[in-house]
Amino acid sequence: MGLFERYLSVWVGLGILLGVALGSLIPELFNAVAALEYANVNLVIAVFIWIMIYPMMVQIDFSAIKQVGREPKGLVLTLVVNWLIKPFTMALLGWLFFRVLFADWVDAQTATEYIAGMILLGVAPCTAMVFVWSQLTKGDANYTLVQVSVNDLIMVFAFAPITALLLGVSDISVPWPTLVLSVLLYVVLPLVAGVLTRKKLQQNPNPDALPQFLARIKPWSVLGLLATVVLLFGLQAPTILSQPVAIVLIAIPLLLQTYGIFALSYYSACRLKLPHNIAAPASMIGASNFFELAVAVAISLFGLHSGAALATVVGVLVEVPVMLSLVWYANKTRRYFPNADLSKDTQA
Repeated sequence: MGLFERYLSVWVGLGILLGVALGSLIPELFNAVAALEYANVNLVIAVFIWIMIYPMMVQIDFSAIKQVGREPKGLVLTLVVNWLIKPFTMALLGWLFFRVLFADWVDAQTATEYIAGMILLGVAPCTAMVFVWSQLTKGDANYTLVQVSVNDLIMVFAFAPITALLLGVSDISVPWPTLVLSVLLYVVLPLVAGVLTRKKLQQNPNPDALPQFLARIKPWSVLGLLATVVLLFGLQAPTILSQPVAIVLIAIPLLLQTYGIFALSYYSACRLKLPHNIAAPASMIGASNFFELAVAVAISLFGLHSGAALATVVGVLVEVPVMLSLVWYANKTRRYFPNADLSKDTQA
């Protein structure tokens, strides 16, 4: 691991400060960037995330995907945590903090909206950023793709009914353009590009062509992450500076949820004796969120300036630094897991 990656958390911290500073100094620039969106998906952020994901997609070996069936427990763990546990623990934490612990600090209507925003985050498992966390923990690229794809498929059918159940609202409308566009931009397009790139490199008579290419493009993944951090915090700088107390109050239960779900998943993976390159990404998927979908639904149900929309935005802001801390922990505890790989390319 190079010096740049070794101190990635430091660069992310500097990126957060830079984003907030730039967002407050030149808000017109970030307003212009914010306007470049379609179906609630910001196209500039999409480009940065695409840059993050593409290096991992080149590692996908379709001939090895069939071997995912050798470790079905990892997929079962992901599905149980994401759909039978995570939405309900998020709802419970929202109720505990904003109906009980913070009841004197937040009025009832705002508390309801904060809880709703948290629930929306809890019902939307990660689609894009998990590829980055998987790569940083040397996760199995093929297995991660299958986990994300199955989650996306289930999300099509389960997101609306679970959200309706937990919010107590019967008329939940899934923003299909946001869901479909996000999956296309964050999974399908980079996957197709990665597969085509890999096929071309494998046709090269030089047997080192693929690993050499992966080594060259790997830094772009980190640069894309840092650019995303600067942009996200720049876009939300006015909110961060104008409502710091609200952001802290919302962040506390979100942090407990993220670390708690990761701890449950990671411990379960250890007890199931899953290889680390499956256990770490499986735990990361449960801990992170599909924030574009959550933000879009919050805005459609409660309005752009609602507490629900703010809660989903706070979820976006805390995700990167928190997930990096989990990446660090996962890498430090690798020795407690079996080290079997499902594919020979996951360490590239």
